[in-house]
Order: sequence, then structure tokens, then C-alpha cells
Amino acid sequence: MRLPQIQIHTTDAKIDLNISKPQQYIKQPKATQHIEQPAAILEIHTTRGVLKIDSSQARRDIGMIGPLESSANYAEKGKQEALKGMARRASEGRQMMDNAGKGQGRATIQNIAKQNHGPHRTPFNIKFVPSIGSVKIDYTPGTTDVNIQRREPKIDAKVNKPTHEYTPGKVTGTMIQRPDVDTNVII
Repeated sequence: MRLPQIQIHTTDAKIDLNISKPQQYIKQPKATQHIEQPAAILEIHTTRGVLKIDSSQARRDIGMIGPLESSANYAEKGKQEALKGMARRASEGRQMMDNAGKGQGRATIQNIAKQNHGPHRTPFNIKFVPSIGSVKIDYTPGTTDVNIQRREPKIDAKVNKPTHEYTPGKVTGTMIQRPDVDTNVII
């Protein structure tokens, strides 16, 4: 026995799709900014230090003196030696006058000669030249005043909005072939 058969034919649907993609454009412009830093105000006031060195006493100690002072010193020394010589001669003359009539004529002259030409001891000792403390130093320190005035920076910033452009996508479809189901019974 033959059984009837069912034959089914299907036809698929065919669709043509036309797709346009969406487009998006985003741009973020940089912020506009202006920064200005004014220079700080710096003021410096100084007074000079003063150093005074007086070495005139040290120069005198080693014999370095000016011509005017040297001439005055030599003149004074000559005057003193001349006065000393006159006093010595007057003293010797007085001795000879006092002893002249007493018969000591030769002895008096011999005594005077011994006083003038006898052995003389020269004193010696260690001498520091120039003398200690002969150079005088006086120092007045200087001053420095520093004044700094800080100035704030000037910042001007402007945020720019982003640029956003959007074109939405589109899908359109066209049916090229319609679906179909065909059923047949075969006996």
C-alpha cells in the first residue's frame, strides 16, 4: 500500500538592505588661556663697610716717616745735642775754673778726659719692630637690606565647548523575492 506523500516547497524571502552608517564628529577645542606672571619687585639697599687702617705708628717705629716730620725730628735732635754739648762744656769749664788754683791742673784735665772717653757700655735688648699694637684697625660693617614684593600671576582661562555633529544612520529595505510555501500531495 502506498501512502500519500506530502511535498512542501518553500521559497525564501530575499531582501535588499540599503544601510547608510551613522556619522559622528566630536572635537574638543583646547581651552583658551592667558597666563601672565608679573616680575617680583626686588629692592636691595646696601651701605658700604668702612675699614680704617692706621699704620703711621708702625711706620715711625721702623723709621719710615715723612720728610717734614723727619726734618723736624733731626732738627730737634740736633738742638738737644747742641744744648747737651754746651752744658757739658760749661760743666768742664766750671771744673777747670774751680780746680785751677789748687794745683790740680793736669789731674783736672785727666779726670775730664776719663769722663768723656772712658769705656761706655751700650745697653742692648730685644726690640720688636714695629711695636706691638702699633697698627690700629677700625672696621665698621656695612649693611644689606633686601626687600622682595611678590606679585600674583594673572590667569585668564576660558573653557571652549566641544563641537558635536551627529548624522543618524538609515536602513531601507526592498523586498526582492517574497516568501512562498507550496504544498503538494502525491498519491
